[in-house]
Amino acid sequence: MAEITAATVMKLRKMSGQGMMDCKKALGETDGDLDKAMELLRKKGLATLEKRAGRDTTEGRVLCGTTDDGKTAVMVSLCCETDFVAKNDDFVAAAEKLLACGFAAPVDNGGEVLMDVEVDGRKFSELLTDTVSKTGEKTEVGDFSRYTLDGAGVIGTYVHFNNKVGAMVEVETSSDAVSSAVKGVVDGICMHITAMNPMALDQNSFDAEVIEKERRIAAEQVKDKPANIIDKIIDGKIKKFLKDNCLIEQAFVRDDSKTVSEALKEAAKAAGGEAKIKRFVRIEIG
Repeated sequence: MAEITAATVMKLRKMSGQGMMDCKKALGETDGDLDKAMELLRKKGLATLEKRAGRDTTEGRVLCGTTDDGKTAVMVSLCCETDFVAKNDDFVAAAEKLLACGFAAPVDNGGEVLMDVEVDGRKFSELLTDTVSKTGEKTEVGDFSRYTLDGAGVIGTYVHFNNKVGAMVEVETSSDAVSSAVKGVVDGICMHITAMNPMALDQNSFDAEVIEKERRIAAEQVKDKPANIIDKIIDGKIKKFLKDNCLIEQAFVRDDSKTVSEALKEAAKAAGGEAKIKRFVRIEIG
């Protein structure tokens, strides 16, 4: 059996990021072969993933990033089992690399696509396996969205202090000057989305199935009312439901005397132009 030197153990530790004892054990089982030891450590991570496949991943981190020119923004989530691991340096480093993958991905959404994106010369799926091997917990990619401006506009991002929920919103503007003027309001709208969790941008954006479900619920609630007023009551309930859950019609959390739409329009008008929310996404873990 080959002698396992401290220098070899340290080299494997640097290559893999694993603990000293794990590296020494892997080298011992592979007769000092670094490549085979690395493969063994990765298999350990895969085995951990398989063993814990049924576990819930209700903890983790949501991350946002924006290019220096502000034209592209990415939001991702990496999920794990416990809050303890979510704060682990190895997990945080993996989440940051996942964010980098979001900028390089071939499409603009869908967490599964990030597994095959390369960062630092390796697929993220390989980096994820290494992370699982280090932490001993099931870890998986959650959500991913990327926005890129097409013309004048601004992208706002926000992640709550618990790192488990965040939002990203794209706003179209009539000029770059207006974009700069409304940036603060747009960031506030991101905070609003995180807190209020709107279901859609506006009434036209609602899924027809959601509205139909709410209509059935409303009909059940008023079934004992006089027949000649039931439809009117149901329509009123649906109207309120839509108003309460449409982003642009919700009372703005920073100033509830105006709606989100009104707050944005006022800021744009003060700068001599116009602004309109194009889309938004909210990502939450757990």
